[in-house]
Amino acid sequence: MHKNADEIVNSILMPHIQKLADEIGPRGSTTPEERRAAEYGVFHFRQLGYEPTVETFKSATSIYHPHMLTALLMFIAFLIYPLFGRISAALAAGISIFALVSDLLELGFLPNPLRLVVPKGESQNVFATLDPQSEHRGDLILIGHLDTHQAGKIFSSHRWVSFFQTFTTLAFVTFSAQVAFYLAGILAQWNWLWYATIPSALSAIILFAICWEAHHAPFSPGANDNASAAAMVLTLAEELKRNPPEHTRLWFVLTGCEEVQHYGMINFLKRHKHDFHNPKVLVFEMLGVAGPAWETKEGILIPFRPDKTLLKIVETIAVEHPDLDAYPSFIVGGNSEMADAVRAGLPAITFFGLTPEGQAPYWHQMEDTVDKMDPDVLARTYTFTRLFIERLDSTVD
Repeated sequence: MHKNADEIVNSILMPHIQKLADEIGPRGSTTPEERRAAEYGVFHFRQLGYEPTVETFKSATSIYHPHMLTALLMFIAFLIYPLFGRISAALAAGISIFALVSDLLELGFLPNPLRLVVPKGESQNVFATLDPQSEHRGDLILIGHLDTHQAGKIFSSHRWVSFFQTFTTLAFVTFSAQVAFYLAGILAQWNWLWYATIPSALSAIILFAICWEAHHAPFSPGANDNASAAAMVLTLAEELKRNPPEHTRLWFVLTGCEEVQHYGMINFLKRHKHDFHNPKVLVFEMLGVAGPAWETKEGILIPFRPDKTLLKIVETIAVEHPDLDAYPSFIVGGNSEMADAVRAGLPAITFFGLTPEGQAPYWHQMEDTVDKMDPDVLARTYTFTRLFIERLDSTVD
């Protein structure tokens, strides 16, 4: 069954990547190009004999708006604090608490007041299902997102990514200190309290500038991130249509707005969580350059780990098929859509084409183009995925 993986990649999977990344091109969240990518998914599903469903939802248009608002509010609080004694100290403390808590909720993918005021747009998820050949014992939800991210300076090199991760940690330390100092200032009007928050004000200015630049940067073509994953979902839909699993119903899902705090995946799970039977979730991310690899950990504020049963399956496959060169990896300071499934209480795992050191090739860069795709990596990842689906189907009860 898996001897034709190279042929499948060349004849099916790569043309999907080329269509999405070359012909449609950069696919920013809520943009017409993202919608064209979804329409392409609908077209392909229908060609294969599926009856695809399109579900629209409202999403923020940029991941950076809430953080720019946070930075602005923290700086406004800094300016207000010294004006009217304890009254302005209380007002500054309140603004600082509001901004910090809202941004922490945003980083945790949770509703918060900032989401009420940021610009919104319409996006969509597309999905189709495939029934098993015999008794339906479980569901496997296959996820690949369609949208691409802005190629800001902070993603231009590994050094810049490391700087941004370090800076944001320091920024939130100074923001937390600002909250503490301004609360103290309500009771004790010590002059040094305001001067002690100058680092916080500088952090707010720098954070705003970084987010402003990234927000206005052009969108990446997104061949690796994440046309490769969407193409994998479409390819599996075609190949498995001919020979469905014995006991597993498959959901082929193309999500929108992953790059904007996963609005699409969250919306999909909210609508369909109770439609699943004994579900497992497999998320695809950046499959075209490195791998096959699976995540062992991810997270920004809260660490998320894959389901232990699914982890055991992939580890076993990797040992039994050393020719696939599959390995574990991890991501620091980021989340795949696995986090949304885990928060929803669903067993999940991500096949993420990270290097063994946890680096994501061409992540949010203009260089993320079709010519960077490695057909051998894609073929081995496809084979690894097929083995995973077969193994899961044989063990579902």
